[in-house]
Amino acid sequence: MSKEKGNISIQTENIFPIIKKWLYSEKDIFIRELVSNSADAISKLKKLADMGETKLPEGHKFKITVSVNKDKKTIKVIDNGIGMTGDEVKKYINQIAISGAKDFLEKYKDKAAEQQIIGHFGLGFYSAFMVADRVRIDTLSYQEGAQAVSWESSGDSEYEMDVSDRSEVGTTVTLFMSEESLEYTEAFKMREILKKYFAFLPYELYLVDENEKPAKSDEKIEPLNDTNPLWKKNPKDCTDEEYKKFYRDTFLEFQDPLFWIHLNMEYPFRMQGIIYFPKLKHEFDTLEGKIKLYYNQVFVADNIKEVIPEFLLLLKGTLDCPDLPLNVSRSFLQNEGYVQMISKHITKKVADKLTLLYKKEKDNYTKYWDDINPFIKYGCIREEKFYERVKDIIIFKTINGDYVTLNEYLDRNKEKNKNTVYYVTDVNQQAQYINMFKENEMEAVVLNTLIDNHFISFLESKNTDLKFLRIDAEITSNLKDEAKDEDEKEAKKINEKIEKLFKDVLGNKDLKIKVEKLKSESTPAMILLNEHSRRMQEMSRMFGGKDMSAMFPNEETLLVNRNHKLVNALVQNIGNSEKEEDIKLLVRQIYDLAMLAHKPLDPEAMTAFVQRSIQLMEKIV
Repeated sequence: MSKEKGNISIQTENIFPIIKKWLYSEKDIFIRELVSNSADAISKLKKLADMGETKLPEGHKFKITVSVNKDKKTIKVIDNGIGMTGDEVKKYINQIAISGAKDFLEKYKDKAAEQQIIGHFGLGFYSAFMVADRVRIDTLSYQEGAQAVSWESSGDSEYEMDVSDRSEVGTTVTLFMSEESLEYTEAFKMREILKKYFAFLPYELYLVDENEKPAKSDEKIEPLNDTNPLWKKNPKDCTDEEYKKFYRDTFLEFQDPLFWIHLNMEYPFRMQGIIYFPKLKHEFDTLEGKIKLYYNQVFVADNIKEVIPEFLLLLKGTLDCPDLPLNVSRSFLQNEGYVQMISKHITKKVADKLTLLYKKEKDNYTKYWDDINPFIKYGCIREEKFYERVKDIIIFKTINGDYVTLNEYLDRNKEKNKNTVYYVTDVNQQAQYINMFKENEMEAVVLNTLIDNHFISFLESKNTDLKFLRIDAEITSNLKDEAKDEDEKEAKKINEKIEKLFKDVLGNKDLKIKVEKLKSESTPAMILLNEHSRRMQEMSRMFGGKDMSAMFPNEETLLVNRNHKLVNALVQNIGNSEKEEDIKLLVRQIYDLAMLAHKPLDPEAMTAFVQRSIQLMEKIV
């Protein structure tokens, strides 16, 4: 062909500033676009060969090479794919404004929002001008008798075409890098980018540093990528160790996952992937999940909320969906309805896997529960369909160490606390209350994760007759000693004396005091806390809100147990002037013991408690 010069058919000189300013959110995406184009070119040639429309040389091996040269300030992307003829270069490279480009540019050239311009026409190749002052293409088509051609442009809408000396079918794109983008000519930087986007590219990918000595002929150079990732295989052909190794390698994890879901489907859309349930080192790990989204084995982005249901972002995994409606940047999604269908199907698959695990491997399910329950509870709150699918497999650990569903708990406790679920948030701090429940053959469940405060409110909203009460919220009739009858007037009189004594000694006019005869004689007093105000305060603290103590005060009640011998001793010595100081010591000590079983004392109260304990011990010796 003869040498040719001309203008790229965009009918405006504003296309390149638009590319550089608006088209891509991350500069390094240029290499993703160019390598992806190379992979597309190989796929096209491979398909033609499979159809018998062209013949490949014996032993032909498809590959892509990225070559960097820091000294020459160049980057080359080389493939042995389908290549292009001169006419195809003119069509696919020169005529980038295939339809309506002029009108489009006039409409958007003064706009600043990048999402307004993405996806309207094919600009993948032109991302090279984000980092290069000049770009050259050398290409040879697979077609018999084709002539190799070159194309070159400096990003000013003008181009130059000529004959190329390329002798192998395929394409080389050479970028002559701008001064502000020379970091990409560093081999370590390029390796990092290629590993990020192309760790699982279906064709072998190599990185060459032209400034280094070439490898010896007998030295095998390994590709950067795994061309056949685990998610591409049939789940029946994958071993547990392969799943664990893939997890460790992909997410740089040292701990093995609990279990996983292997997605492999062709209808109603193509999607493959593996979702892992990680073992939590601590509860805040739930914020560190990562779902990697791929498009034909090319990385798109982490945690795309339009595709991945929000609650699944707490997990880790890889999803490859070739049917994703992506636009030119391969990062933004189109066709919202289709994307929602994908998201719903992922939710269904996860719920089905959990249900199957519960039914077929109940022991493993309960073993995993401490790790997976924050995820399941969050999923129920965020996704109605997910809740409907898993509501019957939500389990609760009881204070006796076994696991029950909500219905099982309500059924076996219906005689003692109908439609009420008692729960514990701290088994150590609330040990006194737990012991009382156990003594009276009552049951409570353990709810000790950050999300539980929201989750129990959510369950109450779904079951209007259901009520959750923390174990220290109130004393049920099952804990009261109703067997010991006494004169009501006399009982009321004694109770009033006890209330007055505690109020006078403690000097807290706002303190609510309640006197009851409890079945347990091991506890002189305990603190009860209003359930509603406690939940609102906890929710306020969790979200870092303002102090809401004025709106939702603590409403703590000191419950004094008249069946305890210390309390009876106090009653018998009320008015005894010789015992007055001892009575005051005991009252304060009983109150602090109740508070200690309820929550940690502040430093001043703790100091007073220790000193008083010493005083009481000194009276014994």
